[in-house]
Amino acid sequence: MSSDSLLGGNPSDEPIRYIGAMLRVVWQWVRDQLQAGVAIAGYDDLSAAHVALWRHPGLDGLRPSQLAEQLGITKQSVNDLLGHLERRGYLERVPDAADGRVRVIRLTPLGRQLEQTIYSEAQAAQMRIAEILGPQRFAQLHSSLELLVEVLS
Repeated sequence: MSSDSLLGGNPSDEPIRYIGAMLRVVWQWVRDQLQAGVAIAGYDDLSAAHVALWRHPGLDGLRPSQLAEQLGITKQSVNDLLGHLERRGYLERVPDAADGRVRVIRLTPLGRQLEQTIYSEAQAAQMRIAEILGPQRFAQLHSSLELLVEVLS
């Protein structure tokens, strides 16, 4: 197998579809599904940026600075988003038990309900992808992504 075929090269004049670009399309579709499901569930006061804060395993117990680092955005942006969520009753920022100068995110019962909704929508999106690919291809995709996450993390 040539390096061109491994990299998605095509001997014709068609542009190469790099894996990062294809993953972005799938990720955007998943984000759209999450946002739509959250809005349908009644959380219409949240933007896609708010929903994107929820990453596995979740927000509860994180410091805002940790969340900013995970997301690759500024602390100010994270604090603006968290402030909106706090004013709406989804979370609180409380002093860290280990270092009272630092704040930690704690979900309220409403925040936990939202989190469950987001994870349910993520599962529904995953099931739709599994339907499109079929069991064997989905299992291959899932195991390949698990390997990449393990190696690249």
